[in-house]
Amino acid sequence: MAVEERGAVSVVRIENGPVNVLGLDTLRELAATLDGLTEAPAVVLTGAGRAFSAGVDLKLLLDGGESYTREFLLALGGVFRTVFEHPRPLVAAVNGHAIAGGCVIAAGCDYRFMSAGTIGVAELLVGVPFPATALEAIRFVAGPRTAALVLTGRTLKPSDALAVGLVDEVVEPDALLDAALARAEAFAAIPAASFTMTKAALRADARRLMAADDIDGVIEVWNSAPVRAAISGYLERLARR
Repeated sequence: MAVEERGAVSVVRIENGPVNVLGLDTLRELAATLDGLTEAPAVVLTGAGRAFSAGVDLKLLLDGGESYTREFLLALGGVFRTVFEHPRPLVAAVNGHAIAGGCVIAAGCDYRFMSAGTIGVAELLVGVPFPATALEAIRFVAGPRTAALVLTGRTLKPSDALAVGLVDEVVEPDALLDAALARAEAFAAIPAASFTMTKAALRADARRLMAADDIDGVIEVWNSAPVRAAISGYLERLARR
């Protein structure tokens, strides 16, 4: 995880391989980084290289077995809540693919710019269940379109993502970071207590629903034989492309 200070804004870059997949170590590092910025004037979250985040490292999940899966899912839910509940302005600069967990992280931010790639929640295409914590983050931005996005697993180009609310603005790649920084600076200019109180009120209902997530049930299903077989089959199909 790289952190760069740009004036009043802390720019956090997700870094893990060519497409910034989410493994246990990456999740823990991201959570710790954001926890260390709870008093920052504002934060921009983006990805290193050509992707924002392509989601869960499924191979590592299969190789790690049931105990790793449990630890991973607890950490994943923790990151989703850390992003969604962060007290300071958090702006996403989606520089490339934001798939599954990557999409949920972007959705948890206060404002989202996108310049390239595709975005969407492909969990059901992989064969894994969609936990309530992730669902509420998507519902918060996509509203009534959430069911179609989740059930089809469709990934969207920037203009289509804008139309359904997954992103707030589409910009050219060269303008992405500057646009995100300008929005973050505008948020940072609002008195901190006013922004934080308003953000908490806006997200209160979603946070209550997230708190009711049956994480033990989710872990059990992810570790079940049919789901692990589905993940394996999905990876085999990807390898043949």
